[in-house]
Amino acid sequence: MTEVPPSAPDPSAPDPSAVGPGSPGPGSRGGTDADATDAASAARFEALVAEAEAVPVDGWDFSWFAGRATEERPSWGYARAMADRLARARAALDIQTGGGEVLAEAPVFPPLMVATESWPPNVARATARLHPRGAVVVVDEDGPPLPFGDAAFDLVVSRHPVTTWWDEIARVLAPGGTYFSQQVGPASVFELVEYFLGPQPAEARARRDPERARSEAVAAGLDVVDLRHERLRTEFHDIGAVVHFLRKVVWMVPDFTVARYRRRLAALHRLIEAEGPFVAHTTRFLIEARKPPARAPSTAG
Repeated sequence: MTEVPPSAPDPSAPDPSAVGPGSPGPGSRGGTDADATDAASAARFEALVAEAEAVPVDGWDFSWFAGRATEERPSWGYARAMADRLARARAALDIQTGGGEVLAEAPVFPPLMVATESWPPNVARATARLHPRGAVVVVDEDGPPLPFGDAAFDLVVSRHPVTTWWDEIARVLAPGGTYFSQQVGPASVFELVEYFLGPQPAEARARRDPERARSEAVAAGLDVVDLRHERLRTEFHDIGAVVHFLRKVVWMVPDFTVARYRRRLAALHRLIEAEGPFVAHTTRFLIEARKPPARAPSTAG
């Protein structure tokens, strides 16, 4: 396995060792076996990148990565635990549902099931997937206020929300209701991020701290009943998997395009072929918070 040291050269700077048609590797000789090997590697690079650029990136279906990238899963089994809570709910909300892929894994929905999503391609996918099961998909811009009344839901769930609006979650939860969420933790897949962007500042590494989530939930008036954090091994087995991942998870390297980072991609392709998968580490945390039950009205003595 290989971990590439952080580096952030100007992606537009010349790179004499770049892989590409007509670009032999260092030390190659015309007509030699090394030249043929370089040409074959360049052809594989072009094919893998072209394939990854052609794959649609809407929705949160990661099945394309099968055999090309692997990621350890958190021990708590979010989809299973979410389904268990949905089966006991009366009215539930899934915030930032994506294409509804994870929500659809639940075998039973409550009598009222609502999901929100902002990206039009995902809205269409979620609608097609969830409407036949009686769920309502609401277009929402992922910012406050949530388009629902106070105390509308006894369960709110969310997998990998971009932002958690704790005050809004507390508002739409009924007294005694639960918020249940798996979230991206601090410095997730930063080995890959820093390969392209260089070393990140301490404040970037500290973002999405689970303890900060706890503090914000408590400040919104919720009781945190469970908080767990895990660091999980992730492997990219070819450069196509890297390209597809960065196209799909756009906030990792916000300015990513193949054209802009072609030279760094080419270098990483050669390294993966020579030494094995690129290894990074995903971080995840699970948080469950409850809104205190309503107080019984006091009686006059």
